[in-house]
Amino acid sequence: MNFSELGLSPKVLEAVTASGYTQPTPIQEMAIPRVLERKDVLGIAQTGTGKTAAFTLPMITLLEQGRARARMPRTLILEPTRELAAQVEESFTKYGSGQKLNVALLIGGVSFGDQDIKIARGVDVLIATPGRLLDHFERGKLLLTGIEILVIDEADRMLDMGFIPDIERICKMVPFTRQTLFFSATMPPEIQRITEAFLHNPERIEIARQSTTADTITQLLVAAPHHAAEKRETLRRLMREAVDVKNGIIFCNRKSDVQIVWKSLEKHGFSVAALHGDMDQRARTVALDGFRAGTTQYLVASDVAARGLDIPDVSHVFNFDAPHHAEDYVHRIGRTGRAGRLGTAYTIITSADDKSLAAIEAMIKRSIPWLGPSLADAKFEEAPRPERGRSGGREKPTGGHSRRASKPERPTHSDHTEENTAPSVQEARPPREPRPAREDRPVRQDRPAHPPRRHHQEDDGPTPKGLGDHMPGFMMRSTKLKG
Repeated sequence: MNFSELGLSPKVLEAVTASGYTQPTPIQEMAIPRVLERKDVLGIAQTGTGKTAAFTLPMITLLEQGRARARMPRTLILEPTRELAAQVEESFTKYGSGQKLNVALLIGGVSFGDQDIKIARGVDVLIATPGRLLDHFERGKLLLTGIEILVIDEADRMLDMGFIPDIERICKMVPFTRQTLFFSATMPPEIQRITEAFLHNPERIEIARQSTTADTITQLLVAAPHHAAEKRETLRRLMREAVDVKNGIIFCNRKSDVQIVWKSLEKHGFSVAALHGDMDQRARTVALDGFRAGTTQYLVASDVAARGLDIPDVSHVFNFDAPHHAEDYVHRIGRTGRAGRLGTAYTIITSADDKSLAAIEAMIKRSIPWLGPSLADAKFEEAPRPERGRSGGREKPTGGHSRRASKPERPTHSDHTEENTAPSVQEARPPREPRPAREDRPVRQDRPAHPPRRHHQEDDGPTPKGLGDHMPGFMMRSTKLKG
């Protein structure tokens, strides 16, 4: 089937052809006609299958008729991250080049004033992250009563990031008669509950089995020691020995580890940039643009880069950490092997990753082969752990360098043998002169004498009543009485 058979307008078809696309993906083939029929759509498809175009193309066709009003956008698209929101904006710019559509982007890290100006002029397409959207609404700068189409993209990522309460609130603020398009790679129970509450007789489109990985991706496990420095050395060895590496994304579980791995790789001569949620928007944009342009070969990232980023030709993915949630594994390795291309995904496994690996293999319903010996067969020299004494505390180290050297034990009489005839340190020192007795020492006259300390046991006599023998001076003054 070609795009021309899906019911898109001539201007949209012209933009699609100019972009070099002729045949739609399965999710696009099934979703676009339903959207054009004004039906609610529940789309479930693995990452990298073209979900963004599945709703942007029919939306542009539907928006050719009508006009936006000030502060009342016609359509609303919710995205979990700034990068995904900016990527959707690029899709509207590319496919809506022949249209006069006003598109506004509401994300954090950008001035409120610039965004207010765009909203005040009238917006056909409003693309936003939930937090910034609610900020504008609460400030009275935005009205949602004119929303015709609501799109909730990457819904399972919204769940992971804690946006579900915001999503429920936003769904109640838009008109009940709107059209809702709901897209997700997985369908956990919480997401299922939302679809039942806010979608009206949706057309369910499920392209692939939930939480499956593409067959074009070669998946491999690599055993590594739990020690952080040796784990980073394993990563560097993988990156050097990998075949046909064009570029790659290295995923870490924590933002602090992203910084550490990035600095380590940069120190060892790799072309690398970092991307995580604590970076400001400008730095994140520069890192992504450099990676897309090929000026940076590797991108060390948190899971902010695991969902929906349009980097179509990533050859390798390196999971420095096994993800805590099995669903994240599907999204991470989905950055490679996209659009029919081949890709390779390595996952470094340590002794602490047994449960994570079991959950991943249970979800994708397959065993991932090992590159080299498995974790059970690998021989790693673990760093010795300090022994614990009977009291439960850690014993002091007996060897190596320590701040406080242990005192040598006193030799017993049985230790003095004929071979031990070397003079001791005490015998090699010259004898000290005897210190003078305390009464013979000179007394410093410049130091004031202190009264002797009293102890609690000393008897000071009976306890005084009132002021005792002491009379304050102010009580001895004479006073004049006024007659």
